[in-house]
Amino acid sequence: MSNVSDLERRLGRALDRIAKSAQKLGAAPSDSDQSSEVDELRNQLEAERAKTAQLSERVNAVRNRQEGSFATLERRLARMTEQLDLQSLEMLRLKKANTKLIEANRQLREGSEAKIIEPSTINRSLLAELEALRAERAAEMAEMEDVLGELKPLISSEDANA
Repeated sequence: MSNVSDLERRLGRALDRIAKSAQKLGAAPSDSDQSSEVDELRNQLEAERAKTAQLSERVNAVRNRQEGSFATLERRLARMTEQLDLQSLEMLRLKKANTKLIEANRQLREGSEAKIIEPSTINRSLLAELEALRAERAAEMAEMEDVLGELKPLISSEDANA
């Protein structure tokens, strides 16, 4: 960015020199010495205009590159935020399922100690374990989606290079 600022400063100084030279041309009487000076100044003006055009193109190229990078980073941030939200939800679901599983196992243990195990307690325990397994699988799937999401750009850039 300092390179762009430096180029803008140089352009400003060159334009000031041109303006001063143009004022001198308007105030001075014309003769053969001054006509060669006017031609030289015009050539300098054209050279400065060409430099200005080149610098403007470079500034625009830098801006376009920065805007492209910024847009890419914004898309990546949005995707990562989405993935993080998904993982957070899956982790919350896993935590709830594990809490239910712990409670069902506690009830089974108490029933076993009292030698009274009700079929509904066994069913609740099995359902809690099944839910915990599903939640764990969903969390793993979310993690795999994250890994695949990071690999897809690498794979597509490799295909483009091949």
